[in-house]
Amino acid sequence: MDMVLTLLMIAVVWRVFTLRYQRAHITLLAGNLANLQLERQIASLMEGYDRALKEDSENRQVQILENFAQTERTIAIHAQSLANAMQKEGELETRVGILALCIPYIERFLPGLTRDFRQLLAIHAAGLRHVVDNEENWSAKDRAFHLSAEVFLFQHSCHWFCKSRSVADARLMMLHKINHQKVLESVSERTRSAYRSWLQGGGA
Repeated sequence: MDMVLTLLMIAVVWRVFTLRYQRAHITLLAGNLANLQLERQIASLMEGYDRALKEDSENRQVQILENFAQTERTIAIHAQSLANAMQKEGELETRVGILALCIPYIERFLPGLTRDFRQLLAIHAAGLRHVVDNEENWSAKDRAFHLSAEVFLFQHSCHWFCKSRSVADARLMMLHKINHQKVLESVSERTRSAYRSWLQGGGA
């Protein structure tokens, strides 16, 4: 019985620390997002892309996609603004654990198992701008496909920072019916290479 009670107390304490830790990350990110409209703009863009895909005529699809050019640019600009804002935050407060589960304050005792979220945001901002500017000369549909993947990966990273890698994976599947590996394969090569380097500890 004593062992059961001890394990229960450990679980409760662990949960309390985890929630406190995650709340701090959520508050930090939300504070830097407060003056931006990223979530609303992303929702509008995804709705527009979905509407375009439902059109039978390819010309009509392209027309709808072109109507969201300003929204795409706004998302890229705001993502860069977020990356710039987060650069002003402290390093310890912006580390993210690379393990699947959230380990509270892992950056303080196992820093080698964490990465700098600020660098990751810079990667996303550059990736979004790269696709929005269409430096690869993709068709309208291909460009929308790659930009969707860039947005999904950006959202995954934000969920990862706020909760955990496993929660981010689950939300990605729940919201967009796609797994993390497929999203990573669908972003631009520039983003994919920088992302993998960051994950391996090579920085942005």
